[in-house]
Amino acid sequence: MDSLTVYGAPWCGHCHRLKADLTRAGIPFTEVDIDDTPGAIERVTEIGGGSWLIPTVVMPDGTGLVNPSLREIRERLGSGE
Repeated sequence: MDSLTVYGAPWCGHCHRLKADLTRAGIPFTEVDIDDTPGAIERVTEIGGGSWLIPTVVMPDGTGLVNPSLREIRERLGSGE
């Protein structure tokens, strides 16, 4: 499985929760810190339809999810719950 990309920030509690859930589930991901990565906020804003909310996840197929649950990610990956 290609990895997910999780856009987030160190100060974001929802980001910490999602990353911990992904780690426990054994789902690999690449983390992008929106505070330190040029263009990251613009990418998140594009995925979010004009607003930026984190965590924003880019799936291996290139589609995006805004503040998804582990369940939503698993469903999109086809691995159920």
